[in-house]
Amino acid sequence: MRRKMPIFYSALMLTGVNLLLRLVGTSFQVYLSGRIGAEGIGLLQLTMSVGVMAMVAGMGGIRTATMYLTAEELGRGRHKNVTWVLSGCLLYSILFSGSVGFLVYMLAPMIATNWIGNAEIIGALRLYAVFLPVSCLCGVMTGYFTGANRIGTLAAVEVVEQLFSMVCTVLLLTLWAGHDPVRSCKAVILGGCLGACMTLIALLILRAREHPETGKRIPVANRLAQTALPLAVADDLRTGISTVENLMVPKRLALYPGTASALADFGVVSGMVFPVLMFPAAILFGLTELLIPELARCHAAGSHMRIRYLVRKSLRVALLYGALCGGIMFLCADDLGIGLYQNADAGRYLKWFSLLAIMLYLDAVTDAMIKGLGEQKASVRYNIITNTMDVICLFILLPKFGIFGYFISFLVTHAVNFYLSLRRLLMIGKVSISPIRAVLSFLCVVGAIMVCSTIDGAWFRGFGFAVLFTCLLFATGVLTKADVLWAKGLIYKK
Repeated sequence: MRRKMPIFYSALMLTGVNLLLRLVGTSFQVYLSGRIGAEGIGLLQLTMSVGVMAMVAGMGGIRTATMYLTAEELGRGRHKNVTWVLSGCLLYSILFSGSVGFLVYMLAPMIATNWIGNAEIIGALRLYAVFLPVSCLCGVMTGYFTGANRIGTLAAVEVVEQLFSMVCTVLLLTLWAGHDPVRSCKAVILGGCLGACMTLIALLILRAREHPETGKRIPVANRLAQTALPLAVADDLRTGISTVENLMVPKRLALYPGTASALADFGVVSGMVFPVLMFPAAILFGLTELLIPELARCHAAGSHMRIRYLVRKSLRVALLYGALCGGIMFLCADDLGIGLYQNADAGRYLKWFSLLAIMLYLDAVTDAMIKGLGEQKASVRYNIITNTMDVICLFILLPKFGIFGYFISFLVTHAVNFYLSLRRLLMIGKVSISPIRAVLSFLCVVGAIMVCSTIDGAWFRGFGFAVLFTCLLFATGVLTKADVLWAKGLIYKK
């Protein structure tokens, strides 16, 4: 077996890769918004929301299940069992994704006409359905490589895939799609599908080159079902309700008297604001990718002290990083909206959502740790509750308050989800934390924003906020010299 890379360096590598991929993706979103406009982006978001629902249903929770089961076998020293785990996961994925792909292909006319409201999009939906099994099998292989801590290999393949997909998509947009939003949807989908084909072939070849040993056949079906099916239910419900929400938003938003173009407003929030809001989170996604298998290994080995250490450190890092990014985005929101999209509404809406980055980034890390500790069923319950709340709130609030009603619904439902998830994590991890640091961190954010809002120039405001915020953290005792030594030790320790 290959020597295990320490979690910090693995996270650092995934962080760099995720940041690069997110930068490329956000840049592409900016390029696309300038090419087809806000209404075109709105149509693309509606189409992709249906595609994402199909992807999640076809995946059936298998990516996280593969990651978890692989890490569990390796954590117990049963390396030869990984082959049987991977075989079971591949068969599961073929059955799930093939069934879902066939269903989407047959229902494409109904979905395009009745859900999206544009019959010309049928071809794009069917294209997605044909390549769905390939994309889902990629999820199995990436789950295996992450669980096996083959981070360097996976990172290299993902970078090549993204670049390949981008080149294919840009060529299709330039040479064929033009400014037509329907053709643009097809170009985006086909570019992603071609990248998935390349990735699957590469990962299968790399797995074969490991010359894996195979031990005595072991039963996988029950363990796989107990791990994947709760995730599948949770993901399907969350994505299904999210898709209903996305399809409902333009229609309900159109009932608000102050709405000029409901599809354009929806496109601005979902296709412009959210990519910028979540772009800095790419730095945390490397950590969340590794927390699932790392906590699974610790849980299997009974390393409770290690679990408590990871929970506390991860929550603290997410809190401070979310506060830093949220403050900078709040101060630079108007400039980002004009600079990236030439759209003042994008900047205005980004300012509304920016400080929610603290909660959203914490929630992403919390969710990963819950999955790593095998609490998929709890995730199912929480997602059912909050997603149902979201649909109800949007249905009521959008006609009365417009986009501001969307913001209120987003805030309330995500806050409830985060509270439930955090409470569960602290309970199963037997971890106690004090809310004092969180309160002090938020006060530091507010104080730094109030001072730096008077500075001219977005770059100077952002830099000034980062410096002042850090100073306030040290002044209030949220950050200490011990934290600096800990971070330095991560970098220089061999």
